[in-house]
Amino acid sequence: MEKFKNKVWLSSPTMHGDEVKYIQEAYETNWMSTIGANINEIEKMVCDKVGCNYAVALSSGTATLHLAMKLANIKTGDKVFCTDMTFGATVNPIVYEGGIPVFVDTEYDTWNMDPKALEKAFLLYPEVKVVVLVHLYGTPGKVDEIKAICYKHNAIIIEDAAESLGATYKGVQTGTFGNYNIISFNGNKIITGSSGGMLLTDDLEAANKVRKWSTQSRENAPWYQHEELGYNYRMSNVIAGVVRGQIPYLEEHIALKKAIYERYQEGLKALPIKMNPYDEKNSEPNFWLSCLIIDKEAMCKQVRSEKEALFISEAGKTCPTEILEELAKYNAEGRMIWKPMHMQPVFRMNPFITREGNGRAKTNAYLEGSTLDAGMDIFNRGLCLPSDNKMTIEEQDQIIEIIKECFK
Repeated sequence: MEKFKNKVWLSSPTMHGDEVKYIQEAYETNWMSTIGANINEIEKMVCDKVGCNYAVALSSGTATLHLAMKLANIKTGDKVFCTDMTFGATVNPIVYEGGIPVFVDTEYDTWNMDPKALEKAFLLYPEVKVVVLVHLYGTPGKVDEIKAICYKHNAIIIEDAAESLGATYKGVQTGTFGNYNIISFNGNKIITGSSGGMLLTDDLEAANKVRKWSTQSRENAPWYQHEELGYNYRMSNVIAGVVRGQIPYLEEHIALKKAIYERYQEGLKALPIKMNPYDEKNSEPNFWLSCLIIDKEAMCKQVRSEKEALFISEAGKTCPTEILEELAKYNAEGRMIWKPMHMQPVFRMNPFITREGNGRAKTNAYLEGSTLDAGMDIFNRGLCLPSDNKMTIEEQDQIIEIIKECFK
């Protein structure tokens, strides 16, 4: 097999040309600012697409999460339950407001927050009033179960739908299930603005607060008047032009991503692996990233430090490190599963809850027996596959063959 002439990316922007028209419009009308027609239009478009009442366009998904934490009234020392297997941007805004993330373990059915672990977390920390729910890789979590638990405990839900724009649970779009919901337009997302994010809510007061906070909390006065802290978090009208040109293609992008997932599923079906799972009865992911997890008995020996990984090649077996190294040799980009937050050095002292209770000092990768730490297990055995919309069928077929070779 020959090396790919052009790199096959994990997930790069898929542009259509309409974006340039709206960028040009911002330039020609001189609305090169954080106000303008593009911003107004994408807020309307997303409300219509997702089915929420209000949307506020901001500079990033992280900025949006930060202001969602403020809306939830998190104070210094408050514990906040959070999905464990996620990207750091989900968690950092909790700390910005002085909160203490408490990580809730993952379930194997959707690779999202485990409702049984969440229930256990409330038994251990009944005072918690905020839960941050993530839909990993565009796959909806167990929404009904999570919502029922939060309702029982009178907890606010902040829904991080950064990776799941366009995905549905029981026919309803993600980004509508929480009190405050966020989406992202980061460069590798299914819809991109190169950067940017958006708060989605049905609460007018919350939307107005975020608009104010995101523009330095200026008061309605003839001079710059500030009665509370504000932030420079509003989206640029130029970035909004890119998003405006992208939104009409959301369904097309999802269809392309789903086809990639299904080709991997078919092409790898003879191997001792499973694709990243979803609830086929109740949900329709946006299939942002296709992933696989290697069966335990098909794993070769693999060890990892904080920044490096080593493995011993074995006939008939492989590991994520070997597969990713082989893909890289052929100029294709895969990636490790997002390393769970409770395993990150910066959060090594934070509580971590599994369905069996306190997960700290109870997990050991070298002990036989049932896995107490599902997130760590998925991280150890899983990887993200090249999932770029512009990848050709021939390129994907070659990637499938590269993976097959790793098992020989």
